[in-house]
Amino acid sequence: MKSRWLGTWFAALTLAFISACASAQPYSGPPQLQAGREFNRLEPPRPVATGSRIEVIEFFYYGCSICYEAQPALSRWLVTAPEYVAFRMVPVVSADNWEPFAKLFYTIEALGQIGRLHWPIYDNFHFDGLKLNDDKVMLEWVTRNGVDGQKFSEFYASPEIRARVDQARKTVEAYDVRGVPTFVIDGKYVTSARLAGGTKQMMNVVDELVKRARRERPN
Repeated sequence: MKSRWLGTWFAALTLAFISACASAQPYSGPPQLQAGREFNRLEPPRPVATGSRIEVIEFFYYGCSICYEAQPALSRWLVTAPEYVAFRMVPVVSADNWEPFAKLFYTIEALGQIGRLHWPIYDNFHFDGLKLNDDKVMLEWVTRNGVDGQKFSEFYASPEIRARVDQARKTVEAYDVRGVPTFVIDGKYVTSARLAGGTKQMMNVVDELVKRARRERPN
């Protein structure tokens, strides 16, 4: 009986010692990213038109609450992103009622107002409840925010904006985007809030994939 008790005690002590040693090991950072877990590979890779710069595409939709939630983390990342990153945004048009937001994005971009009004669109739609995907409400909103209403309306209804929305549809199809927000890095890596485990984690994954893509580029 005593022998059995000593054996149990020794086993418990050994386990405690092993656990203590493991906890004493230096922290090696986040787990290494794995394809099929935090990101997927695009097969075949899509071509990029950014030369030596690493292309990062954000596929988004203004009506998406997760895209809105991701904005603070994305904005912080853009401030610190390496100079070799070429970032662009593509509005997803997966249904006809998504089109007004895509046209809004391309119109304010054409008017040079994207840096000033991109985040407020999210904020006023999700937080304030403004139906900015309604053309009348949209026009009133941009006018209140210092945009010439007539010029906005002309751009919004122009063939140029229509062509850009059509191109966005084709880009979404070419990259086989199934949800938003989705990020494509250098034409070959795809991640999302779902894959990464959250919006903050998503930007960490994007950052790591950018560095990986940079290492994999030919010298």
